[in-house]
Amino acid sequence: MGYGFVAAVLPVWLLLAPRDYLSTFLKIGTIVGLAVGILIMRPTLTMPALTKFVDGTGPVWTGDLFPFLFITIACGAVSGFHALISSGTTPKMLANEGQACFIGYGGMLMESFVAIMALVSACIIDPGVYFAMNSPMAVLAPAGTADVVASAAQVVSSWGFAITPDTLHQIANEVGEQSIISRAGGAPTLAVGMAYILHGALGGMMDVAFWYHFAILFEALFILTAVDAGTRAARFMLQDLLGVVSPGLKRTDSLPANLLATALCVLAWGYFLHQGVVDPLGGINTLWPLFGIANQMLAGMALMLCAVVLFKMKRQRYAWVALVPTAWLLICTLTAGWQKAFSPDAKIGFLAIANKFQAMIDSGNIPPQYTESQLAQLVFNNRLDAGLTIFFMVVVVVLAVFSIKTALAALKIDKPTANETPYEPMPENVDEIVTQAKGAH
Repeated sequence: MGYGFVAAVLPVWLLLAPRDYLSTFLKIGTIVGLAVGILIMRPTLTMPALTKFVDGTGPVWTGDLFPFLFITIACGAVSGFHALISSGTTPKMLANEGQACFIGYGGMLMESFVAIMALVSACIIDPGVYFAMNSPMAVLAPAGTADVVASAAQVVSSWGFAITPDTLHQIANEVGEQSIISRAGGAPTLAVGMAYILHGALGGMMDVAFWYHFAILFEALFILTAVDAGTRAARFMLQDLLGVVSPGLKRTDSLPANLLATALCVLAWGYFLHQGVVDPLGGINTLWPLFGIANQMLAGMALMLCAVVLFKMKRQRYAWVALVPTAWLLICTLTAGWQKAFSPDAKIGFLAIANKFQAMIDSGNIPPQYTESQLAQLVFNNRLDAGLTIFFMVVVVVLAVFSIKTALAALKIDKPTANETPYEPMPENVDEIVTQAKGAH
């Protein structure tokens, strides 16, 4: 949280840009190295193409393949977060417009490449180990369980994926962790897969634990990039919103306005970070569907804006390029959002889950793995997530309505109605201006 605050407040050139450049070199080098390692090792994909959990009853995520498969893939296919950053932070780092295509399209190709590498890394792990790592602790070993590892091995084996406690202990020792049970979220799974691939591809150079923690560091770079750029973009948008109330808060060169907006943004996402840490079921299991839905909704909204711009530029014959994926994204995200908010199935719907735990509290029938305060926390968390999901859906629908209205209005006018900011040539003394700006900060 502290890093996110500092990175969003400081000028881009001082921290965000150089750190992101260095991180990019490491990320690209690592993921290319992983791909080469896969080609050398040619590991066997141990995860079955289909499991009995294809019906949506699995421990990692619950729900039908449609729509939840498409919101789970998230950034690997289409990324609303990247659309957000590319409309604010990225343009400030381009030397000229010609770089936009290479950076934008190339960046998403690399994102998809990372997704494929992550998929391979997860699928070469023994399925028993995978489910032991990614299932909620409450499912694998309820509170009070004497031997967590033995309980996890027994539960996972009962699903048809045989695993022994010794194997789980061995892998934990090899990667240098005390336990790998219920290490949900994807990052530890990717790190384990990467560790064994890189260890084997380099002929046993360095032990598995070294490569595991190297992979964790590699993944942290992705997280930090999202934190600093995301907080900065949120700060700009919040300042625009606050500027409606007080024009002075809209000024990005105002330090008090900068600090206030940044603090509010950090507190907002920091709360959900804390919620994920203390959630009795593991916050990632509650928040991940919400993250996927929100990310894909952002992508849909970005594509809607692209389509509207094309209509206003009188280039509507190209609008289908944006409208086709927009339609699919809206179908998937609104369906998933509706199910996550209102499904009567307590394994899917946020409100159904909250009502289930509230009924336990009201009846006094508290399961042994929970305390009453934990159940109350789960009730609040799920109702909050339901409220956010409904809010996201309303925003998307409202934007879709106004996009259609704007596009239809543009069709009725014969000339382009898009407005561009007038071109401003680069000052001849740009170097002097940059030097003065750096000195001012």
